[in-house]
Amino acid sequence: MNFLTIDDLSLDGKTVFLRVDLNTPIDPKSGELLELNRISEASVSVRDLANCKLVIGSHQGRPGRYDYIPLDKHAIALSNVLKRPVQYIEDIVGPAAQKAIDSLSPGDILLLDNLRFMTEENMEFSAEQASKTIMVQRLYRHFEGCVLDAFPTGHRAHPSIVGFSHLLPTGSGRLVAKELKALNRILTVVKGPFVTVLGGAKVSDRLGAIDTLIANRRADKVLLSGVIANVFLKASGKLKGSISAEEEKFVPKARTLMDEYSETFQLPLDVVVERNGETAEIKMEDLQPDEKIYDIGPETIDYFSRIIRSSGTIFMSGPPGFFEDPRFGKGTEKLLRAMSSSLGTTIVSGGHLSAALERFGIKEWIDHVSTAGGALVLYLAGKRLPLMEALENAAERMKK
Repeated sequence: MNFLTIDDLSLDGKTVFLRVDLNTPIDPKSGELLELNRISEASVSVRDLANCKLVIGSHQGRPGRYDYIPLDKHAIALSNVLKRPVQYIEDIVGPAAQKAIDSLSPGDILLLDNLRFMTEENMEFSAEQASKTIMVQRLYRHFEGCVLDAFPTGHRAHPSIVGFSHLLPTGSGRLVAKELKALNRILTVVKGPFVTVLGGAKVSDRLGAIDTLIANRRADKVLLSGVIANVFLKASGKLKGSISAEEEKFVPKARTLMDEYSETFQLPLDVVVERNGETAEIKMEDLQPDEKIYDIGPETIDYFSRIIRSSGTIFMSGPPGFFEDPRFGKGTEKLLRAMSSSLGTTIVSGGHLSAALERFGIKEWIDHVSTAGGALVLYLAGKRLPLMEALENAAERMKK
């Protein structure tokens, strides 16, 4: 690994910015955190920086979604995991945040508010551009070092990922090193056929990696569900209703991929919808234009499960349905159970699936479970991650 770690930076007693990913599945009704996997993973680096004046930055959700919330609950959860006080401030770069940072003593921990409350953190930049953003410029002078441990956000060139590392001595946290070691070990022994199972609500990351996964022989079959399946169903003419404008813009790309790799993609045969307040399992051809798909149906579950069990390597990213609602969790549970009983190498990625594995009690049956979603998809596809480039560039600058 061509970058530095916590052990290389001599950070005791210094004020350190630690970028982690505490982005957690949220109960859409109560607003409570559904699980603590990412918080538990982040706690490892926090403990190893116990003698620092530690400032933690993370994001939660995306603008416009129900999970776009402050981080006060995350601070309480992290404090409970660490069994140490974690200060929380309802600010990011303002005078209150700066004063709180400067008031820290060695051993103190401060969690800033949701970084994506700043518009800049929802945009991507070159490292030099990111270093000139308001967030980085107002805060970096208060820090003496930077630790990047947000592997699940490693595919985003946000200011907190590539900006601080352009100006400060920077190394990786424990999660980044753990992920890369595990993945590199697994990828040296995997065998075909390769099956990729894609679901969830995020389309752009997965769509951008699919052609590379196929070209690099990491996806002999691609099983589609969730929002990305809607895009491909629309491209194939099997979805008559409308999809969001954000999803619609990916339809031409999906159509091109299906034309080029016609035998690779497998789409849902039946789905679960809500009719008159009740769940209904229907064939794709019976879906009404105004109905929303909440899960894959039993015929699709059976078909996908048979493909999974007959594969040499299975990678799954994103839940097939809206599993936060138990009525729509069958697809997620059944496909994960198919993976757990497979004799092939299994990799599961994303915070939601990690939470699902915990809920179903089968996490130990999967070869590698990562809380990273889009970042892991792109890493397996062989793409360069901005977080990795930031770490490597920081190490090179320090050598010079």
